[in-house]
Amino acid sequence: MSTFPLRLVYSDKAQLPIGDHVFHSGKYRAVLEALLASGQYTQQDVLSAPCARDEDMLLVHTNLWINKLKHGALSTREELELEVPYSPELVAAFWHMAGGSLLAAQQALRNNCCVHLGGGFHHAFADHGEGFCLINDVAIAIRVLQRDGHIARAMVLDCDVHQGNGTAAIFGTGDPEPYPNVNWAASISRPRRPANVRTSAVRDVFTISLHQESNYPHFKPASSIDVNLPDGTTDDEYMEWLEVALQGSLERFEPELLCYVAGADPYHGDQLGGLGLTIEGLKRRDRRVFEFARDHGIPVMATFAGGYAERPEDTVAIHVNTALAAKEVFG
Repeated sequence: MSTFPLRLVYSDKAQLPIGDHVFHSGKYRAVLEALLASGQYTQQDVLSAPCARDEDMLLVHTNLWINKLKHGALSTREELELEVPYSPELVAAFWHMAGGSLLAAQQALRNNCCVHLGGGFHHAFADHGEGFCLINDVAIAIRVLQRDGHIARAMVLDCDVHQGNGTAAIFGTGDPEPYPNVNWAASISRPRRPANVRTSAVRDVFTISLHQESNYPHFKPASSIDVNLPDGTTDDEYMEWLEVALQGSLERFEPELLCYVAGADPYHGDQLGGLGLTIEGLKRRDRRVFEFARDHGIPVMATFAGGYAERPEDTVAIHVNTALAAKEVFG
Protein backbone atom coordinates (compact mmCIF):
# COMPACT_ATOMS: atom_id res chain seq x y z
CA MET A 1 0.00 0.00 0.00
CA SER A 2 1.15 3.56 -0.72
CA THR A 3 2.18 6.15 1.83
CA PHE A 4 0.40 9.27 0.67
CA PRO A 5 -0.74 11.57 3.50
CA LEU A 6 -4.30 11.12 4.74
CA ARG A 7 -6.58 13.26 2.60
CA LEU A 8 -9.84 15.10 3.10
CA VAL A 9 -12.27 15.76 0.26
CA TYR A 10 -14.27 18.98 0.26
CA SER A 11 -15.85 21.52 -2.08
CA ASP A 12 -17.62 24.80 -1.51
CA LYS A 13 -19.67 23.87 -4.57
CA ALA A 14 -21.25 21.07 -2.53
CA GLN A 15 -22.84 23.47 -0.04
CA LEU A 16 -26.59 22.81 -0.03
CA PRO A 17 -28.62 25.98 -0.76
CA ILE A 18 -31.58 25.13 1.49
CA GLY A 19 -31.79 28.19 3.72
CA ASP A 20 -32.93 28.01 7.33
CA HIS A 21 -33.41 24.28 7.78
CA VAL A 22 -32.95 21.59 10.44
CA PHE A 23 -30.21 20.31 8.13
CA HIS A 24 -27.51 22.86 8.93
CA SER A 25 -25.67 22.81 5.60
CA GLY A 26 -23.08 25.28 6.85
CA LYS A 27 -21.60 22.44 8.88
CA TYR A 28 -19.32 21.33 6.04
CA ARG A 29 -17.36 24.57 5.86
CA ALA A 30 -17.33 24.80 9.67
CA VAL A 31 -15.87 21.29 9.94
CA LEU A 32 -13.12 22.11 7.44
CA GLU A 33 -12.20 25.31 9.27
CA ALA A 34 -12.07 23.49 12.61
CA LEU A 35 -9.86 20.73 11.20
CA LEU A 36 -7.44 23.22 9.71
CA ALA A 37 -7.39 25.17 12.97
CA SER A 38 -6.59 21.96 14.88
CA GLY A 39 -3.27 21.64 13.08
CA GLN A 40 -3.97 17.97 12.35
CA TYR A 41 -4.71 18.75 8.72
CA THR A 42 -3.38 21.41 6.38
CA GLN A 43 -4.83 22.94 3.24
CA GLN A 44 -2.49 20.70 1.26
CA ASP A 45 -4.36 17.70 2.65
CA VAL A 46 -7.66 18.89 1.15
CA LEU A 47 -8.71 17.65 -2.27
CA SER A 48 -11.44 19.47 -4.17
CA ALA A 49 -14.55 17.40 -4.87
CA PRO A 50 -15.23 17.27 -8.61
CA CYS A 51 -18.62 17.24 -10.28
CA ALA A 52 -19.83 13.72 -10.96
CA ARG A 53 -20.67 12.70 -14.51
CA ASP A 54 -24.18 11.84 -15.56
CA GLU A 55 -23.00 8.48 -16.88
CA ASP A 56 -21.79 7.64 -13.39
CA MET A 57 -25.11 8.66 -11.86
CA LEU A 58 -26.88 6.32 -14.25
CA LEU A 59 -25.07 3.31 -12.82
CA VAL A 60 -27.38 3.68 -9.80
CA HIS A 61 -30.27 5.99 -10.72
CA THR A 62 -32.84 5.73 -13.46
CA ASN A 63 -32.56 7.93 -16.49
CA LEU A 64 -36.01 9.32 -15.70
CA TRP A 65 -35.00 10.42 -12.19
CA ILE A 66 -31.75 12.04 -13.35
CA ASN A 67 -33.60 13.92 -16.09
CA LYS A 68 -36.26 15.09 -13.65
CA LEU A 69 -33.59 16.45 -11.33
CA LYS A 70 -31.61 18.17 -14.07
CA HIS A 71 -34.64 19.73 -15.75
CA GLY A 72 -36.75 20.56 -12.73
CA ALA A 73 -39.54 18.20 -13.73
CA LEU A 74 -40.36 16.76 -10.31
CA SER A 75 -43.95 16.23 -9.31
CA THR A 76 -45.30 17.96 -6.22
CA ARG A 77 -45.13 14.67 -4.34
CA GLU A 78 -41.52 14.08 -5.40
CA GLU A 79 -40.53 17.52 -4.17
CA LEU A 80 -42.29 17.00 -0.86
CA GLU A 81 -40.54 13.68 -0.34
CA LEU A 82 -37.17 15.42 -0.63
CA GLU A 83 -37.98 17.62 2.39
CA VAL A 84 -35.56 20.24 1.07
CA PRO A 85 -36.44 23.03 -1.40
CA TYR A 86 -35.64 21.97 -4.96
CA SER A 87 -33.48 24.24 -7.09
CA PRO A 88 -30.99 23.80 -9.95
CA GLU A 89 -28.31 24.94 -7.50
CA LEU A 90 -29.25 22.12 -5.14
CA VAL A 91 -28.87 19.60 -7.96
CA ALA A 92 -25.43 20.98 -8.81
CA ALA A 93 -24.40 20.65 -5.15
CA PHE A 94 -25.47 17.01 -5.08
CA TRP A 95 -23.51 16.27 -8.24
CA HIS A 96 -20.44 17.57 -6.39
CA MET A 97 -21.38 15.47 -3.35
CA ALA A 98 -21.34 12.39 -5.58
CA GLY A 99 -18.04 13.43 -7.13
CA GLY A 100 -16.60 13.93 -3.66
CA SER A 101 -17.56 10.47 -2.46
CA LEU A 102 -16.14 8.88 -5.60
CA LEU A 103 -12.86 10.76 -5.15
CA ALA A 104 -12.73 9.74 -1.48
CA ALA A 105 -13.25 6.09 -2.41
CA GLN A 106 -10.52 6.28 -5.03
CA GLN A 107 -8.16 7.88 -2.52
CA ALA A 108 -8.96 5.22 0.06
CA LEU A 109 -7.89 2.50 -2.40
CA ARG A 110 -4.60 4.34 -2.91
CA ASN A 111 -3.89 5.26 0.69
CA ASN A 112 -5.96 3.08 3.04
CA CYS A 113 -8.31 5.85 4.23
CA CYS A 114 -9.97 9.06 3.10
CA VAL A 115 -12.67 11.26 4.66
CA HIS A 116 -15.23 13.13 2.58
CA LEU A 117 -16.47 16.21 4.40
CA GLY A 118 -19.96 15.61 3.05
CA GLY A 119 -21.88 12.78 1.43
CA GLY A 120 -23.70 9.83 2.92
CA PHE A 121 -27.12 10.59 1.40
CA HIS A 122 -28.50 7.14 2.05
CA HIS A 123 -32.25 7.78 1.67
CA ALA A 124 -32.06 8.24 -2.12
CA PHE A 125 -33.49 5.34 -4.12
CA ALA A 126 -32.78 4.51 -7.74
CA ASP A 127 -35.91 6.28 -8.96
CA HIS A 128 -36.64 8.95 -6.34
CA GLY A 129 -35.24 10.91 -3.44
CA GLU A 130 -36.34 11.07 0.20
CA GLY A 131 -35.33 12.59 3.50
CA PHE A 132 -32.98 15.38 2.32
CA CYS A 133 -31.35 13.04 -0.23
CA LEU A 134 -31.54 13.58 -4.00
CA ILE A 135 -28.99 10.98 -5.08
CA ASN A 136 -27.11 8.17 -3.33
CA ASP A 137 -23.48 9.23 -3.53
CA VAL A 138 -22.00 6.18 -1.77
CA ALA A 139 -23.80 3.77 -4.08
CA ILE A 140 -22.58 5.72 -7.10
CA ALA A 141 -18.98 5.58 -5.87
CA ILE A 142 -19.18 1.81 -5.40
CA ARG A 143 -20.71 1.14 -8.79
CA VAL A 144 -18.15 3.32 -10.59
CA LEU A 145 -15.26 1.49 -8.92
CA GLN A 146 -16.83 -1.84 -9.80
CA ARG A 147 -17.47 -0.79 -13.40
CA ASP A 148 -13.88 0.37 -13.80
CA GLY A 149 -12.49 -2.87 -12.37
CA HIS A 150 -10.94 -1.39 -9.22
CA ILE A 151 -12.99 -3.51 -6.83
CA ALA A 152 -15.43 -6.40 -7.04
CA ARG A 153 -16.88 -6.28 -3.52
CA ALA A 154 -17.69 -3.40 -1.17
CA MET A 155 -19.21 -3.09 2.27
CA VAL A 156 -21.38 -0.19 3.47
CA LEU A 157 -21.39 0.38 7.23
CA ASP A 158 -24.18 2.85 7.96
CA CYS A 159 -24.09 4.32 11.46
CA ASP A 160 -26.62 7.09 10.94
CA VAL A 161 -29.52 7.11 13.42
CA HIS A 162 -31.88 6.46 10.48
CA GLN A 163 -31.82 3.23 8.53
CA GLY A 164 -30.20 3.50 5.10
CA ASN A 165 -33.33 2.56 3.20
CA GLY A 166 -32.19 3.84 -0.18
CA THR A 167 -28.86 2.04 0.05
CA ALA A 168 -30.55 -1.18 1.15
CA ALA A 169 -32.98 -0.99 -1.77
CA ILE A 170 -30.32 -0.14 -4.38
CA PHE A 171 -28.16 -3.07 -3.33
CA GLY A 172 -31.27 -5.09 -2.58
CA THR A 173 -30.70 -8.72 -1.87
CA GLY A 174 -34.06 -9.73 -3.31
CA ASP A 175 -35.47 -13.04 -2.15
CA PRO A 176 -32.60 -15.51 -2.36
CA GLU A 177 -32.05 -17.79 0.60
CA PRO A 178 -31.30 -15.78 3.74
CA TYR A 179 -28.41 -16.46 6.05
CA PRO A 180 -28.71 -19.40 8.39
CA ASN A 181 -30.02 -18.47 11.82
CA VAL A 182 -27.22 -16.82 13.78
CA ASN A 183 -27.19 -16.01 17.48
CA TRP A 184 -25.95 -12.46 17.02
CA ALA A 185 -26.17 -11.76 20.76
CA ALA A 186 -23.88 -14.66 21.67
CA SER A 187 -20.76 -12.53 21.80
CA ILE A 188 -22.29 -10.06 24.25
CA SER A 189 -21.24 -11.11 27.69
CA ARG A 190 -23.68 -9.25 29.89
CA PRO A 191 -27.50 -9.07 29.94
CA ARG A 192 -29.02 -6.27 27.94
CA ARG A 193 -32.24 -5.15 26.37
CA PRO A 194 -33.02 -7.20 23.31
CA ALA A 195 -32.39 -5.72 19.89
CA ASN A 196 -33.65 -7.10 16.63
CA VAL A 197 -30.83 -8.04 14.27
CA ARG A 198 -32.09 -9.01 10.82
CA THR A 199 -29.97 -10.57 8.11
CA SER A 200 -30.50 -11.36 4.45
CA ALA A 201 -28.59 -12.75 1.49
CA VAL A 202 -25.50 -11.13 -0.01
CA ARG A 203 -24.44 -10.10 -3.48
CA ASP A 204 -21.46 -7.93 -4.42
CA VAL A 205 -22.22 -5.25 -1.85
CA PHE A 206 -22.73 -6.05 1.83
CA THR A 207 -24.79 -3.47 3.70
CA ILE A 208 -24.88 -2.99 7.47
CA SER A 209 -27.18 -0.50 9.18
CA LEU A 210 -27.18 0.31 12.90
CA HIS A 211 -30.13 2.58 13.53
CA GLN A 212 -32.91 3.53 15.91
CA GLU A 213 -35.79 1.14 15.31
CA SER A 214 -38.60 3.56 16.15
CA ASN A 215 -37.48 6.29 13.76
CA TYR A 216 -37.65 7.27 10.09
CA PRO A 217 -38.12 5.54 7.70
CA HIS A 218 -41.28 3.67 8.59
CA PHE A 219 -40.59 0.97 6.00
CA LYS A 220 -37.03 -0.33 6.19
CA PRO A 221 -35.90 -2.48 3.25
CA ALA A 222 -33.61 -5.31 4.29
CA SER A 223 -29.91 -4.59 4.57
CA SER A 224 -27.49 -7.51 4.72
CA ILE A 225 -27.44 -6.86 8.47
CA ASP A 226 -29.91 -4.53 10.18
CA VAL A 227 -29.39 -3.75 13.88
CA ASN A 228 -32.60 -2.15 15.16
CA LEU A 229 -31.56 -0.27 18.29
CA PRO A 230 -33.98 0.67 21.07
CA ASP A 231 -34.57 4.28 22.10
CA GLY A 232 -31.93 5.68 24.40
CA THR A 233 -29.19 3.18 23.49
CA THR A 234 -26.03 4.23 25.38
CA ASP A 235 -22.39 4.44 24.31
CA ASP A 236 -21.45 1.05 25.75
CA GLU A 237 -24.53 -0.71 24.41
CA TYR A 238 -23.96 0.77 20.95
CA MET A 239 -20.33 -0.33 20.92
CA GLU A 240 -21.34 -3.89 21.80
CA TRP A 241 -23.76 -4.09 18.89
CA LEU A 242 -21.30 -2.44 16.54
CA GLU A 243 -18.76 -5.13 17.41
CA VAL A 244 -21.31 -7.89 16.81
CA ALA A 245 -22.16 -6.47 13.39
CA LEU A 246 -18.53 -5.98 12.36
CA GLN A 247 -17.42 -9.44 13.38
CA GLY A 248 -20.55 -11.04 11.94
CA SER A 249 -19.97 -9.35 8.60
CA LEU A 250 -16.52 -10.86 8.16
CA GLU A 251 -17.97 -14.33 8.62
CA ARG A 252 -20.03 -13.76 5.46
CA PHE A 253 -18.15 -11.31 3.27
CA GLU A 254 -14.64 -10.17 2.27
CA PRO A 255 -14.83 -6.52 1.19
CA GLU A 256 -12.21 -4.72 -0.86
CA LEU A 257 -13.54 -1.35 0.28
CA LEU A 258 -15.45 -0.21 3.37
CA CYS A 259 -17.76 2.77 2.93
CA TYR A 260 -18.44 4.20 6.38
CA VAL A 261 -21.51 6.43 6.76
CA ALA A 262 -20.57 8.23 9.97
CA GLY A 263 -23.82 9.92 10.96
CA ALA A 264 -23.65 12.44 13.80
CA ASP A 265 -27.31 11.96 14.68
CA PRO A 266 -27.07 9.04 17.16
CA TYR A 267 -26.07 11.88 19.52
CA HIS A 268 -28.37 12.27 22.51
CA GLY A 269 -28.89 15.96 21.68
CA ASP A 270 -30.01 15.41 18.10
CA GLN A 271 -33.38 16.85 17.09
CA LEU A 272 -34.19 14.00 14.69
CA GLY A 273 -32.77 11.15 16.74
CA GLY A 274 -33.58 9.24 19.90
CA LEU A 275 -30.45 7.32 20.79
CA GLY A 276 -28.32 8.22 23.79
CA LEU A 277 -24.74 8.47 22.54
CA THR A 278 -22.36 11.16 23.78
CA ILE A 279 -19.86 13.08 21.70
CA GLU A 280 -17.05 11.02 23.20
CA GLY A 281 -19.02 7.83 22.53
CA LEU A 282 -19.39 8.75 18.89
CA LYS A 283 -15.65 9.29 18.60
CA ARG A 284 -15.14 5.84 20.15
CA ARG A 285 -17.43 4.49 17.45
CA ASP A 286 -15.42 6.22 14.72
CA ARG A 287 -12.10 5.07 16.08
CA ARG A 288 -13.30 1.47 16.31
CA VAL A 289 -14.51 1.46 12.70
CA PHE A 290 -11.18 2.82 11.45
CA GLU A 291 -9.27 0.33 13.61
CA PHE A 292 -11.40 -2.50 12.25
CA ALA A 293 -10.60 -1.46 8.68
CA ARG A 294 -6.89 -1.05 9.41
CA ASP A 295 -6.56 -4.33 11.29
CA HIS A 296 -8.22 -6.28 8.47
CA GLY A 297 -6.45 -4.47 5.65
CA ILE A 298 -9.63 -2.97 4.23
CA PRO A 299 -9.41 0.50 2.63
CA VAL A 300 -12.03 2.78 4.18
CA MET A 301 -13.70 5.95 3.03
CA ALA A 302 -15.95 7.93 5.37
CA THR A 303 -18.88 10.22 4.66
CA PHE A 304 -20.78 12.36 7.16
CA ALA A 305 -24.52 11.83 6.55
CA GLY A 306 -26.95 13.26 9.14
CA GLY A 307 -26.49 15.50 12.14
CA TYR A 308 -29.18 17.81 13.51
CA ALA A 309 -28.14 18.74 17.04
CA GLU A 310 -29.98 21.56 18.76
CA ARG A 311 -26.58 23.20 19.03
CA PRO A 312 -25.06 23.14 15.51
CA GLU A 313 -21.60 23.32 17.07
CA ASP A 314 -22.21 19.87 18.57
CA THR A 315 -22.83 18.41 15.12
CA VAL A 316 -19.68 20.10 13.87
CA ALA A 317 -17.67 18.70 16.81
CA ILE A 318 -18.90 15.16 16.10
CA HIS A 319 -17.95 15.39 12.41
CA VAL A 320 -14.58 16.92 13.30
CA ASN A 321 -13.94 13.97 15.60
CA THR A 322 -14.58 11.55 12.74
CA ALA A 323 -11.75 13.08 10.72
CA LEU A 324 -9.52 13.26 13.80
CA ALA A 325 -10.17 9.59 14.58
CA ALA A 326 -9.13 8.70 11.03
CA LYS A 327 -5.92 10.67 11.57
CA GLU A 328 -5.23 8.92 14.87
CA VAL A 329 -5.61 5.47 13.33
CA PHE A 330 -4.07 5.97 9.88
CA GLY A 331 -1.68 8.85 10.63
